[in-house]
Amino acid sequence: MNMGSEYVNEDLFGLEDEDIGEEINSRTNVTNISSGGSNRGGSGGRTFSSKKPRQKGPMDHFFTPNAEMVVQNQRSGKMHQTTINDAYKKEARERACTLITRWMYEAAIPFNAVTYPSLQPMIEAIGQYGVGMRDQLFMRKERTLVNFLVNCSKGTMFMQSIDASSMIKTGEKMFELLDKWVEQVGEENVIQVITDNHSSYVMAGRLLELKRPHLYWTPCAAHCLDLMLEDIGKLPNIKRTLERAISLNGYIYNRSGLLNMMRRFTGQRELLRPAKTRFATAFITLSRLHEQKNNLRKMFTSSDWSDSKWAKEQKGKTIANIVLMPSFWNTIVFCLKVSGPLVRVLRLVDGEKKAPMGYIYEAMNRAKDAIVRSFNGNEEKYKEIFNIIDKRWEIQLHRPLHAAGYFLNPEFFYDKPEIEHDADIMSDLYKCILRLTRDPAKQEKVVAEVSLFTNAQGLFGNELAVRTRKTRAPAEWWAAYGASAPNLQKFAMKVLNLTCSASGCERNWSIFENIHSKRRNRLDHQRLNDLVYIKYNRALKRRYNERNTIDPISLKDIDDSNEWLIGRMEDEDSHGGAQDDFVFDDDNLTWSDVARAAGAEEARTLPSYSLIDEDEDGDMVDSADEEDGEGYKCGDGNDDDDDFVDLEEE
Repeated sequence: MNMGSEYVNEDLFGLEDEDIGEEINSRTNVTNISSGGSNRGGSGGRTFSSKKPRQKGPMDHFFTPNAEMVVQNQRSGKMHQTTINDAYKKEARERACTLITRWMYEAAIPFNAVTYPSLQPMIEAIGQYGVGMRDQLFMRKERTLVNFLVNCSKGTMFMQSIDASSMIKTGEKMFELLDKWVEQVGEENVIQVITDNHSSYVMAGRLLELKRPHLYWTPCAAHCLDLMLEDIGKLPNIKRTLERAISLNGYIYNRSGLLNMMRRFTGQRELLRPAKTRFATAFITLSRLHEQKNNLRKMFTSSDWSDSKWAKEQKGKTIANIVLMPSFWNTIVFCLKVSGPLVRVLRLVDGEKKAPMGYIYEAMNRAKDAIVRSFNGNEEKYKEIFNIIDKRWEIQLHRPLHAAGYFLNPEFFYDKPEIEHDADIMSDLYKCILRLTRDPAKQEKVVAEVSLFTNAQGLFGNELAVRTRKTRAPAEWWAAYGASAPNLQKFAMKVLNLTCSASGCERNWSIFENIHSKRRNRLDHQRLNDLVYIKYNRALKRRYNERNTIDPISLKDIDDSNEWLIGRMEDEDSHGGAQDDFVFDDDNLTWSDVARAAGAEEARTLPSYSLIDEDEDGDMVDSADEEDGEGYKCGDGNDDDDDFVDLEEE
């Protein structure tokens, strides 16, 4: 839930690195609450019956050998005995090492960690446990943990984590849970309640608005944008390309020798790039793939590759064909043209530097405009994408608060006089005034003062106010220059200080799993609650303190097509583009020639602007030649704020 900054206990934002126990003992009650997201949370012939794993019981605890002693005996050779199964065990060991290595890659664990003496006893203990061992977090799949957080102008705070597994199935139960928290802090302190878009939350939010007429339920904008990208990723051609990209990444990263080869050709650049956002990782990975397109092509046509053992494997041949396939890169370009603007908006709503409520309405408009420009206004190419975006935005995400924030943002209002004459925007503004201002007399005062803002009268027309319309955060601007309209000022600051997302911090679910362990007594449970409270809020505080490092609300990036587009079609209805890139600057050999020679070029059965398709047998069918050969200059990748490569006109 969002509330005004006057209800914030500022002590909670001032946590220093002192003794944890003292912090827990000095913990105070907070009057602001924001609900966080939830986490779903026979062949013929002779046959043999498989032997079931031996069931282990309590007595095994007394007879299981010490893992450290077992490791010591293994190293001294006391337990070694050659058997007929040694060959199988060698293969099984290699498979286990591969899976362990993959886990170390994903978790970014230093390779020298395998030299620690504690590693072998750990592996031995896992072996002694037997088949079917799972980590504690497996229970997450069977639980729904709901985090309640507070958001205000000072940042975001974690309040409590609740196991809502028994409540999440019905909207009525979730309504009771949300209503309980609103009651606890006082309805007069709550402006909006943000949740994800699970059906039970939707029902709970609507019931909450019916019972409490002076607050809003708002779906999480980050979750809605993620659902947009998910829907786009389900389109057959895009889904196929994502699967091919995943296959390419997996093949390279699971072979250390091939991974080293790739790094030589890419200048030590990685294909996998962790996303700052919790969503859209797949499309951001496509961006990095596209950035390394030429380097990957050179690698898979080099003697290093052709002389390697992987080039002889069937899987290796398939991967090489994918890299040399024009349609693969065509569809990546299409994916990035439609996903880039949405990822920018997603980064906007996930930021801390400026509250995004005054920006999201304009950001969505600019995102759609950028998509239109990327296809030169050819509606047939983006019509299906717009249907997906409009379905999520108009039906699910858009709320009167978004339009009110747009109207009250001086950066946009004074540059766009049509805002004042837009019936939908004005209607949403008045809805917000009626809902968030309780006193009818004050409602009339707020409406009366709107004309002062629209006509830039009083302090609104001050030279400093005019000069800083686009440089100061909207809420700060109103605090500095809104005194001429005190009632409207208070209302505007309420709206413009609001967040749009319930995902204010990366969730470390292992923290919350310990809280909800039934094996802990009441004292331990409370202690863990307190420890999580401190740990989670420290993370939120670090995020807020680092808000100036990256400004996700940079609408010039959203508006600048060069930042949004990954490809530029010089002539979309003609053949040509990236397939006509020269392999060498001083030669007339093109990548299209290479693709044909390698047999990676698919049958041209579709127009040049179409996406790839497959025949009934699943064979790949290409969409003519590749697009967007010239005009690319990829970003150097050093700017962590830009997960999408840049395009510059030549």
